[in-house]
Amino acid sequence: MDIKTIICKKRERKELTEDEIRLFVGKYHKGEITQAQAGSLLSYIYKDGMTENEMIAFAVAMADSGEKINLDEIGDVVDKHSTGGVGDKVTLLLMPIIAALGIPIAKISSRGMGIAGGTIDKLESIPGYNTEISIEEFKQNIKEYGVSILNQSMNLNPAENKIYKLRNEIACTDCIPIIAASLMSIKLSTGSKKIVFEITFGNGTYIKTKEQARRLARVLKTIAKKLDKDVMCIITNMDEPLGYAIGHNLEMIEAINALKGTVPLDLGDVVVTIGSMVLALAGKGKNLKNNEQIIKEVLRNGKAYEKFIQMIATQRRKYKLYRKYGEI
Repeated sequence: MDIKTIICKKRERKELTEDEIRLFVGKYHKGEITQAQAGSLLSYIYKDGMTENEMIAFAVAMADSGEKINLDEIGDVVDKHSTGGVGDKVTLLLMPIIAALGIPIAKISSRGMGIAGGTIDKLESIPGYNTEISIEEFKQNIKEYGVSILNQSMNLNPAENKIYKLRNEIACTDCIPIIAASLMSIKLSTGSKKIVFEITFGNGTYIKTKEQARRLARVLKTIAKKLDKDVMCIITNMDEPLGYAIGHNLEMIEAINALKGTVPLDLGDVVVTIGSMVLALAGKGKNLKNNEQIIKEVLRNGKAYEKFIQMIATQRRKYKLYRKYGEI
């Protein structure tokens, strides 16, 4: 079994075995497969897709390429993940909101792909903010403050990170099977069992149509069930930027102002809707309308902003004096 045989098999539209997928992921991660070979295989996958078994094997193989985080000792930690887009600030608001309600929430974030910046890129616009904390610091922050964000560029799922970059280089960013496998591999790495996926579509992101977004939601729910994950999906329109600000610094300022109470209508609607689903997934109430009111109240009373200050202060290199509440 070698990479050329695997490429030929996929070119002939045959299902790859778990061992074949694991060989490809492992050798590509170690640099034993060329960019041309990896790009060729991904292109055939882009054209002809993958079966459920192939996607699951792909997700597991990528997750196994690096360290894994076990959050069982902390309890039921909720994870919210977005496919992103221009002006997407939802995570920046949602994480402190959920943590302020006493629900532990953790996120492994990557950098942006294509035209959209990632959450890590935006957070790094804060002077002194450190995205390279250790896994132990990450876990301690969740235990102590109920919230933390970790950069995927460490030894977490390194094969997925490498394939993620290659997808962008060879114009395969919108390949639904690879997206699904990549997203699930990240959740396998972090041990997340309760996940809300925000799937964006439109001109401002790499998933262009609502039908593609719906397909991704169906695929994610199917493979998540087989991987023993409790998943909810929400599809949001990204034909226009969320809020009014575009650019890392400006988006951070808008997010901070939103947490202080000045929330753009479209951004607020998305945050409240997804937040209500997170509460339901965390077992805090099945009535989504009631949950929406809870989310709105924690924004109004300033507790979400206080939690945001705390969340940022715990990861600032130069400002450890701000581990208590302080101004940013």
